[in-house]
Amino acid sequence: MDWGLISNIGTKALMAGAGALLLYWTINAVKLVLSARGINPLIKQFFTQVASGQVDGAYLLTTKNYRSHVNRTQFIRFLAGLQLNKYRNLKSGRPRVEDDQIILTVKLKSEGNDELPLDFTFVKLDDQWRIDRIRKPAAA
Repeated sequence: MDWGLISNIGTKALMAGAGALLLYWTINAVKLVLSARGINPLIKQFFTQVASGQVDGAYLLTTKNYRSHVNRTQFIRFLAGLQLNKYRNLKSGRPRVEDDQIILTVKLKSEGNDELPLDFTFVKLDDQWRIDRIRKPAAA
């Protein structure tokens, strides 16, 4: 066989593989964006309720599973330990899908550029997102 022909076939195969990979990535990105709709308003509602002192309302945005493991007093202690009042800005990271859950790292930023990352795990119950877990990620 001619080396030019082999090179041409190899280039076409490489381009086809890259195109398939790009198509796969695009489809998964669109599925993720569509499935994650409603999470950002839930986060905003959660932090708005916490900031306005409506801790019970924020607690009710969690799942029954979360509430069975974290009682109201533990939830209040957790929030108090975060010292949320010193943070002013909120930045959402890229959502990650694991099983039927979406995990989103939210970074709270203070005016002094301190950051507090929190991992929120969300599950969809009856077509509504609920918080199933909140934790501080392990230090890197």
